[in-house]
Amino acid sequence: MPMKKISDISISSAVISIDDNETMSALLGNNDEYLDLIEESFDATILVRGNEITVNSRDKYITRDIVTLINELSAVVMSGARLSRDDIIRAIQMVGQKVSPSEVAGTNVLKGRKSIHPKTEGQRKYVEAIANNTITFGIGPAGTGKSYLAVASAVAALQAKKVQRIILTRPAVEAGEHLGFLPGDLLAKVDPYLRPLYDAIFDIVGTDAFARFQERGVIEVAPLAYMRGRTLNDSFVILDEAQNTSPEQMKMFLTRLGLGSTMVVTGDLTQVDLPSQKVSGLRIVRSILDGVDSVAFCDFDRNDVIRHRVVQEIVDAYDKWDKDHPNPYESDSYKDRAR
Repeated sequence: MPMKKISDISISSAVISIDDNETMSALLGNNDEYLDLIEESFDATILVRGNEITVNSRDKYITRDIVTLINELSAVVMSGARLSRDDIIRAIQMVGQKVSPSEVAGTNVLKGRKSIHPKTEGQRKYVEAIANNTITFGIGPAGTGKSYLAVASAVAALQAKKVQRIILTRPAVEAGEHLGFLPGDLLAKVDPYLRPLYDAIFDIVGTDAFARFQERGVIEVAPLAYMRGRTLNDSFVILDEAQNTSPEQMKMFLTRLGLGSTMVVTGDLTQVDLPSQKVSGLRIVRSILDGVDSVAFCDFDRNDVIRHRVVQEIVDAYDKWDKDHPNPYESDSYKDRAR
């Protein structure tokens, strides 16, 4: 097939001026790494001379999207944020979805020792739902920031004196019958299952501040069983790993809600550890609470995964496998392999 002459190809160009040298440097990345990534993603040519970025592509819509992307990234940098390769990848995805990366990054969850803000549109909607509702459910795959952003929102509410304490809880389903073999009292036995919540709070407030808060009863980390019979007033309550609650446990938890309190429930329906004959309380709660005032449901997908990029591919692979194998553990071939 003969090569087309350059005159046969419609070229769309645009020039963007960046006045600030530091902003320009941040946009380009080390050795123009970010610029190369944008070129590869859009199949375009981008040239930098002085304070000008020239974009050339075969499609005016591609050029428009690249101009939008660079302007959005410039706004993010000028707000004080630092860019990473993953930030560029997420920004490219957002522009393709007609979402503003600078608007997402500009939504502050927490300021102070550590500034925390959403990194995806799904996370932004989740944070806004938490702020505007009494009970918010965050449902989606691992690595989407469900628990971390919930804890950050709780700390922000505590700092703003909207609540007097934070309560973090999880079901200890994984422990099961093995609890008796672990050393210590019940709290010591379930501590490994609460560790992810400790990790999040440590990262956000620091270990010293956490110890002070816990000593004063401002932050409480406890297994779900400890919630029974309590009324939680003026509290920000987070139930993590809610896919491992039974319908009865979910009802018990939700009815602990007291005056002046906010609840966030997080979980991943692809990681249910309950016995196969038991139904997850998280799986049916949407149909029960659908239409209830001040209750919101936020669903995350692969685009909200902010861990290593391979996690997105793992999530996709499992989703595809689940669709192709609706009842994998009941098949004769699986049982034969399991023997």
